[in-house]
Formats: sequence, C-alpha cells, structure tokens
Amino acid sequence: MTAPTTTPDPRHPGEELDPDESPKERLDRELIELLNEVRVALPGAQVLFAFLLVLPFQARFEMLTDLQRDLYAGALMASAAAIALLIAPSSYHRLNFRRPMKGGMIRWANGLLIGGMALIALGVTLAVALVIDIALGDLPAVILAGATALWFLWFWFVVPLWRRRSFEEGD
Repeated sequence: MTAPTTTPDPRHPGEELDPDESPKERLDRELIELLNEVRVALPGAQVLFAFLLVLPFQARFEMLTDLQRDLYAGALMASAAAIALLIAPSSYHRLNFRRPMKGGMIRWANGLLIGGMALIALGVTLAVALVIDIALGDLPAVILAGATALWFLWFWFVVPLWRRRSFEEGD
C-alpha cells in the first residue's frame, strides 16, 4: 500500500495539502497547534511579569538610578504587552465561538503569537540589562543584554526564517 500523496497548497507556499484532511480538520489542527504554542510561551511571560511586579516592594528599589528604573519600566511593560498578545487569541475565539471565522482567527492569532514572542524577548533582554547593571555595572549590562537580544533574535526569528527560505527554495 502506498502512502497518500500530498499536493502543494497554492494559498500557502511551502505547505502541502493532505488529501485525507478536510479543510475543517486542517483548521482544527492548526488551531490546536497554535494554542499549544501559546501554552509554551505564556508561562514564561507570566513568570517574568510576576517577578517584575514585586521588585518595587523591595528595599533596594529606591536606590535604582533613572536608567535602571527605565529598564525596569520597559521590561514590565513589554511583559504585560506580551501577555495581552498571547492571551488575545483565546478571548477572540471565545467571543466568536461557533461562528465561521476560524481561518481568519488563526492567521490573526499567528501574528499575535509572533508579536508576543518578540515582546517576551524584549522584556527578558531589558530584565537582564537591569540585573546585570545592578550586579556588574553599565558596560557588562550593555554587552550581556546585547548578547541576550541577539540570542533571542537568532533562535526565535533568524533560524526559523532561514530554514523556511531554504525549504521553499528546495535546499
């Protein structure tokens, strides 16, 4: 018995249509995949946000420089914005339950998840800058925060896009 053949999806270059999967099944599968990815990303943003929420109540917070307070505020706001973007697909889905809008919601939610991940990377980078600045000083903070930002950029964005391009070009 031969395996079912797949055909390229003209609406989504690089993807293939499974002849055994109906359009509804595909949307359901894509929604489950997206929600599973949100389940991975959201706890990291929530932990960072919780950590940042308690910092102002620590005794040493009053000793922060203006720059350190700005780093703190940036990390807090990036984390809050990330949480909003990562939770938004659940709200959208719930408010539009049983309406034939799943395809559009999945495309919209995909963008929100990418934006949420970018904001998590920004929040973590700013938090690293704050902690390293307090512990080791300005120069190590700049170097290590820059390295952190590059690390996130490389593994979360550059590598996946590079791999997609290679796949689409047939390499």
